[in-house]
Amino acid sequence: MNVIEVEDLCVRYGTATALDGVSLSVGKGELVALVGANGAGKTTLLNALSGVLRRAAGRVGIQGRFAHVPEGRQLFPDLTVDDNLRLGAYRAPDRDTAWIYRVLPELERTRKQHAGNLSGGQQQMVALGRGLMARPDVMAIDEMSLGLAPLVAGSLITVLAELNRERGLAVLLVEQSARLAFRLCSRAYVLEAGRVAASGTTRELAESAVLKDVYLGGADQAPA
Repeated sequence: MNVIEVEDLCVRYGTATALDGVSLSVGKGELVALVGANGAGKTTLLNALSGVLRRAAGRVGIQGRFAHVPEGRQLFPDLTVDDNLRLGAYRAPDRDTAWIYRVLPELERTRKQHAGNLSGGQQQMVALGRGLMARPDVMAIDEMSLGLAPLVAGSLITVLAELNRERGLAVLLVEQSARLAFRLCSRAYVLEAGRVAASGTTRELAESAVLKDVYLGGADQAPA
């Protein structure tokens, strides 16, 4: 069963076409990457999934509870970490944040601090935790590593892998850094100028000479 199913999706900004006939899927409990250069349409696709943008054509289907972690974190800087987390559960009966601090223990000591006073890595943890408060079956995460040190980004990848293994969380990870995304995901789509330029297993894509040069920065930097 697919928890995300996108067929021939088209999104336009006025007369400009941002997505042109995009199709992709994420299976139940699957980890899927969506990679591509800036301006390829990755954020547009996630915004169409969550209903922020109107579709010009095509179909979007989501099964189960869906959470969207947006690019740029979009926290409320004058609210505490705990209050930011609770906002993610506004439709959920359980607003207890204790389990988030077990998943992301580094946030425990910051729970009463204003989110605007945190480091970039801590803010990204709050954004991730806020999405998890919805108890999602599938989570779409936009540019998780943006502005983060590699060690911090790697720790968040580890958290997602554990949530997938222990809770069956499916993830659609949008990343400009294909190397990072391929560490987590077993399958990927490459978006270029609003269209799917390639798709397959991350192993297949990592071994593609063209993709190594264009998206992965050369063979010596391709993901293991």
